[in-house]
Amino acid sequence: MGTENPSAPPRAQSAVAGNPTRSRHRTGGVIHENTRHTARFVVIGNHLTQHPDLSLLAIGLGCHIQSLPTGTPVDIKSLTARFAEGTKRISDALRELEAHGYLRRERVRTPAGRIVTRTISCNQPSHRRRAADTGCPAPQPLPAPERTPHPRGPRPRKALPAVPQPSGIAATALHQQATDLLAGLRRHDPRLLLSATDTEHLAPGVIAWLEREVTPTAVRHALTTDLPDEPLRRAAALLAHRLAAQLPPLPPYRTPAGPPSPTRHRLRNCDGCDHAFRAPETETHCRDCRTAAQPPH
Repeated sequence: MGTENPSAPPRAQSAVAGNPTRSRHRTGGVIHENTRHTARFVVIGNHLTQHPDLSLLAIGLGCHIQSLPTGTPVDIKSLTARFAEGTKRISDALRELEAHGYLRRERVRTPAGRIVTRTISCNQPSHRRRAADTGCPAPQPLPAPERTPHPRGPRPRKALPAVPQPSGIAATALHQQATDLLAGLRRHDPRLLLSATDTEHLAPGVIAWLEREVTPTAVRHALTTDLPDEPLRRAAALLAHRLAAQLPPLPPYRTPAGPPSPTRHRLRNCDGCDHAFRAPETETHCRDCRTAAQPPH
């Protein structure tokens, strides 16, 4: 009698503990119908999903990043290709997550010597457990590159890519126009501020475009459209590549106007010898008859 039956159904409990007067059937708010996950799921804390300061886009993006396998690209370009939000909104959401500790971006050096950006997703930014438990290793400082003193001073600057060269006689007249166009690129993007040396190198390439009857507006559009989002380390090299790779073809060849065709008179008979000859209507005799009629000198 005193033994409980483990197979007996449990006693029904109220939907709201401590308040039996409230009904199970609520008229407002969310009602959850949960099914236990057994595969393909990730545990995400409410501190992220219900964060009071993060935007809805940042919360959703943070949940998406935490659900990805290790090694999945989460740069702005990859996320923009995956979602309908634009580059600016995704960039702002990443900065929110980074400001609240859910993301950390570090620049590390690969064994090949390249500097790359590594993104670390932290599922509990405020938890102070050991780095091996949290999955968020402490940032390692970049190893200082070994520098060997150069016997002739600093390392020489890498040469810029070659640009198309003008071929017409109007190249000198177009030089100032090309220089002004290059100097004005910084008004469209401050990263395109060029030095005098870079401008002098790029000017012949711009002249080659202008010689092909491309308007300055079209040249400017070709040089400033779809620039990468990251900082431009060598803006002049990028512009030189575009001038060479996107060089338009020469305009259709125009045959220069030549001298007018000679007038072809109709045949007529000479009044002197009755031979046929070509001459204006005013001539009545052929050349031989006119020569014979001239008096001797």
